[in-house]
Amino acid sequence: MNFSLSEEQVALRDLARQILEDQLTPDRLREVESQPEWFDRKLWEDLARANLLGLAVPEKYGGMGYSFLEVCLLLEEIGRTVAPLPALPTLVMGALPIAEYGSEKQRERFLSRVASGEAVLSAALMEEGADDPAQPLVLARRDGGGWRLDGIKTCVPAAHLAERVLVPARAEQGVAVFLLDPKGRGVQLERQETTSGEPQFRVTLAGAEVDEAEMLADPSQGAKLVDWLTQRVVAAYASTQLGVSDRALRMTAGYTSEREQFGRRLSTFQAVAQRAANCYIDVEALRLTVQQAVWRLAEGLEAAQEVAVAKYWTAETGHRVSYAAQHLHGGIGVDIDYPLHRYCLWSKQLELSLGSGSHQLETLGASLAEDRP
Repeated sequence: MNFSLSEEQVALRDLARQILEDQLTPDRLREVESQPEWFDRKLWEDLARANLLGLAVPEKYGGMGYSFLEVCLLLEEIGRTVAPLPALPTLVMGALPIAEYGSEKQRERFLSRVASGEAVLSAALMEEGADDPAQPLVLARRDGGGWRLDGIKTCVPAAHLAERVLVPARAEQGVAVFLLDPKGRGVQLERQETTSGEPQFRVTLAGAEVDEAEMLADPSQGAKLVDWLTQRVVAAYASTQLGVSDRALRMTAGYTSEREQFGRRLSTFQAVAQRAANCYIDVEALRLTVQQAVWRLAEGLEAAQEVAVAKYWTAETGHRVSYAAQHLHGGIGVDIDYPLHRYCLWSKQLELSLGSGSHQLETLGASLAEDRP
């Protein structure tokens, strides 16, 4: 299995890195983070002009027609710059399932506008008391020519910006998935403050109205779609964590190579060098597991176990690298005027989103038990 990137993929990654690093100075990050939207619109528009928001959008709808793998390369660069953008919700939670499962009318309505940067999308996969997004507690009932939804979704990213939010709901004959207007009747948004500062929302549905045309998957298909989507979202979180952890490690290497104590650079102390080496091993382990999971998903292969392994390393690497980075930076590591703190906060949120490391081990253990002779 060859994980080397093609020349085209390297060019796409480098283009994304150049745009993100040129614009996201520490001052710009502070400015955007202080705004309620937590959304760098100019940067979003520049990514759209480079057609990077259309990486996995079919060429027919104005995109570049690449795969999930190229989307994850972009997300890694977004993690590397801790960019305040709704890229993962829009490109993975929204555009991918619409491209794969949506009707022609739904694709025409949303995909070209995702590629152009006009449309932000999201998905509501988390609920209190329900660990599996494919077994939602939110109820869907028919009402005339449409549907009504009742229940509560939590930690919905970019709901305040989204034109539509994908909502899995339990219907009489299975799980259906709807394209919900978060500003529609019967929908209430309550802002939740997250570890990273990214605004997420508690979405209360009280008879929320959804037209039949806004159904993305009927009850016979919905559970399959949600499982398909969840695997890609988890792999996308892992890809983002790879960028976050790699950048935190490099910041730490740079700092300890320049900072002197007792007349010597910190990096020459054995304990410091060993700690940094352990972090390097963690990051490379995360990189390999992410590459394997993302590649299998991009090729349409079974990848449930590989995704769980990648998410386990997302949790372990994120925790260990961020902790070591702060420790090796000393007091400056927790100074909010110094950029490292953002990487530590992003790492913690990515560690816990859609399943901690312990949850992934439980998932893998159950899967192995089922496969035994």
